Amino acid sequence: GALIFTVTAVYFVRDVGMNPFQLVLCGTVMELAIFVFEVPTGVLADTYSRRASVIVGTLIQGAAFVLVGAIQSVPAVLAGYAIWGLGWTFESGALQAWIADELGTERLPSVFLRGARIWYVGALAGICLSVAIASYDLGLAIIAGGALNVLLGLFLVLTMPETGFAGRRAEEGEAAGPAAFVRTARQGARIVRGRPVLLLLLAIAFFSGMWSESFDRLWEAHFLLLGLPGIGGLDPVVWFGVFGAGSMLIGLALTGPAANRLEHASHATVGRVLFAFEGFLLVAALGFALAGSFWLALGAYFAIRTARGIANPLFDAWLNQSIDDSSVRATVLSITSQSDAIGQVTGGPALGGIGAIFSIRAALSAGAVALLPSLWFYGRALRHSGEEPELAQIEVDPAVV
Repeated sequence: GALIFTVTAVYFVRDVGMNPFQLVLCGTVMELAIFVFEVPTGVLADTYSRRASVIVGTLIQGAAFVLVGAIQSVPAVLAGYAIWGLGWTFESGALQAWIADELGTERLPSVFLRGARIWYVGALAGICLSVAIASYDLGLAIIAGGALNVLLGLFLVLTMPETGFAGRRAEEGEAAGPAAFVRTARQGARIVRGRPVLLLLLAIAFFSGMWSESFDRLWEAHFLLLGLPGIGGLDPVVWFGVFGAGSMLIGLALTGPAANRLEHASHATVGRVLFAFEGFLLVAALGFALAGSFWLALGAYFAIRTARGIANPLFDAWLNQSIDDSSVRATVLSITSQSDAIGQVTGGPALGGIGAIFSIRAALSAGAVALLPSLWFYGRALRHSGEEPELAQIEVDPAVV
């Protein structure tokens, strides 16, 4: 991923010639694809195979970025992002469900944080390779990243096991046909509606998605407008590689201690940590948007990347621990990811419009304000240790799903 995303913004602006609205539209198209396909692919993973779903998703995402890097046009980029969104839906819920099945849910916060450390190491290597290739050709770096994704998918075909999920299906003797697909979808929706804490997590994912859409699509453009240092006459793509590497090193240094501290943390403790990180993220996001100098923006950028790097694995663990029925885990995770996609799809065009009409700074500020409701929902989830008396009293009709 780092091999690709280190250079995409510069590639889109410099080679493809995209404006702020089109930059945000990339994310909106991707999230629209996620909105449409997220739940069906999650149900497929629960019904047939989480391993197969992860492999298919990896291959599709690789092919999508080969397309983006090979054809320098706005329609090709939008098409590539839509295909990437489809591939992501095959992987998103299935990968976490596969990990939970293979390792259990008791120590997921520590497991996911340690997984993040491994990701940081790979990302650092990807950034270095990306900068080296992009110095010659920006599109070639994206093509190389897509090709490596395809090779990863083929590697997983040969090496990825699936013991917990396959064994359970075999024991239950459940046929993986259309009827099982429908049963899985209905059961997943029933669990979400019947678990108040999951409803609150859906709301948090929605508002977090609104903010992330503005930041993820516009942070590079914000730095370009502020002006990059003239040290050594470095190309912007090199600077973005340095920013990415710096954030990776900070994340690598902090996720290890965090994993050790939270290895035996209770569900409520993880929730309190998430609440604190969300508040920190809100302050950092506003600081980045309003920063009047490069160095202030850089400090806020590192703070945002660090907070997300620790909070995202913890959110995934908290969500997984809130799911009672493992047989529909990928479906429930996909429903949550769909909520995030809805937030990005609804917020993306509006924030992109603000950026095009007013300024990128205004769009980033509006996106940061969208994190305020997430803080309230975290507080509500913690108030009763994840239990909501008012919501719990609502009866769920099994036939209405």
